[in-house]
Amino acid sequence: AREVTHIEGWLDGKWEEVQLSPNASPAANYGFDVTPARLVTGLITERGICGADEAAILSLFPERR
Repeated sequence: AREVTHIEGWLDGKWEEVQLSPNASPAANYGFDVTPARLVTGLITERGICGADEAAILSLFPERR
């Protein structure tokens, strides 16, 4: 989860990395974790909400048949 505890950017013309939290601080970035498929029951898309199965997805995106 280094992307949560550190930040990078330019400082005085040099690319630097700065630590944002103490060394012992626990950190997690759940935005990048993978949820097991068995726990996903639905999907929210730009075309609406559907079940997490092929038939339901194709009902929202029929051009993908």
